[in-house]
Amino acid sequence: MLLNIYCCSMTIYGERKEEKDSMRRKHAEVTDRMEIERIMALTTIGRLVTNGPDGYPYVTPVNFVFYEGNIYFHCAPKGEKLDNLLRDPKVCFEVDFPLAYIGRDFDPNGGACRLHQFYHCVIIRGTASVVTDEVLKTNALNALVAKHEPSVDFPPVTAELEGFHRCAVVEVRPLSITAKSDVGKNRPEDERRAIAHRLKERGGPADLEAVRAMGFDPDAFESSAD
Repeated sequence: MLLNIYCCSMTIYGERKEEKDSMRRKHAEVTDRMEIERIMALTTIGRLVTNGPDGYPYVTPVNFVFYEGNIYFHCAPKGEKLDNLLRDPKVCFEVDFPLAYIGRDFDPNGGACRLHQFYHCVIIRGTASVVTDEVLKTNALNALVAKHEPSVDFPPVTAELEGFHRCAVVEVRPLSITAKSDVGKNRPEDERRAIAHRLKERGGPADLEAVRAMGFDPDAFESSAD
């Protein structure tokens, strides 16, 4: 059984003081708002959780943008998630960015309990509503396009654009935001440095991001081939 693979919560800015008081794994908490926003900018997919009429949560992956303090995404004007949030606006929104997987090759004698996944994640609790103001809808759609196509010069979205009124834009206003970066900060420094060196050697994009998240400069590690 794989242990310690993926568990996202912990840190907070907002009003949910009772969660902060009972926080576990404080070494992984993220409290800096700019860092939280950076984590959300690393990925284009988030997961919206609405409350279904049958009492079960309903999870939907959506393309999103964090714009002026709120989450925005677009969708069809009808559907289960819209029915749910119109009936009950309380929602949860989750974003995660997998970093390096620390497998058995990092610690051959460690056993299953030493297998681990480094990652960033953000959880937002808030209220959702359909955007009715055309200016805000336009701005949110343009922000969404800019996030997903940063290198493409698209004509700006306007209310006159074909399809503008055939899609809905949903706004999620955060009541609290929790964030976590699990990058082994609770491990001994020599072990962390050894892991970072191995990740630099492996050299995947998420590996190098993990090295930086651990607080090391990937370029500072010499290659074993040098």
